[in-house]
Amino acid sequence: MSYLRLDHLVGGYQRGIPVLSDYCLDIEKGETVSLLGPSGCGKTTTLRMISGFLHPTSGDVLLDGNNITAMPPNKRNIGLVFQSYALFPHLSVFRNVAFGLQMRRVPREQIAERVARALAMTDLTGLEARLPSQLSGGQRQRVALSRAIVIEPSLLLLDEPLSNLDAKLRLQMRAELSRIQRTLGITMIYVTHDQVEALSLSDKIVVMNRGRIDQIGTPEEIYQRPATPSVARFVGFDNQLDGRVRSNDGRTLSVAAPLKRRRTTCRTT
Repeated sequence: MSYLRLDHLVGGYQRGIPVLSDYCLDIEKGETVSLLGPSGCGKTTTLRMISGFLHPTSGDVLLDGNNITAMPPNKRNIGLVFQSYALFPHLSVFRNVAFGLQMRRVPREQIAERVARALAMTDLTGLEARLPSQLSGGQRQRVALSRAIVIEPSLLLLDEPLSNLDAKLRLQMRAELSRIQRTLGITMIYVTHDQVEALSLSDKIVVMNRGRIDQIGTPEEIYQRPATPSVARFVGFDNQLDGRVRSNDGRTLSVAAPLKRRRTTCRTT
């Protein structure tokens, strides 16, 4: 059985107007899966249903064999990293990262040890006493990541966490995320509309469109064999041609295309 299963989810923010419609997805333990698609396609809605902040109208969320659909967010042991960082501005780096452990009543000695380990993993050692306002954007994002992983979550959800960073920092943080995921072996779901991020980070990509899944596959499958024209366009293909099939013998497909009145022939696989 899959580690995370979204079983026929339906729901949204207004009654009778679902964002997700009969949404099904299986994710294996230890995978990094990106939800890729344009704004408004349901990526963040999917994360909200997984995390418990939005309850589906119908369908189930199963994690490690347990049905968590009705479970409140604070009982799900899921780590969240938001686009806006969502740090407490009046708390130091140490206290921001320790907050989730304190809410779980972890002993003080264990808190100090686990926070130190999380900060070392995200290259923040020595910044424990600083406030968020004294940090760069990349450092604030690493604090948010430290806070999410310090609780040792069953699942890590990231909602466009790098969109506020400049291009150089995004590249560095992508490498950091990959390294941390491999080190921890954690199951990670990453929401993005950036094709490069999805292709470089993911074991599997879920391409979404209008609350439904257009295609699920490895980065290579999504890029080389898009299942629909909308997937091809979103991934970045500009070489689509309209045409009419003239013949198909199972090995060779002959297509008449209106490009300079030439006939295009390609081999099928």
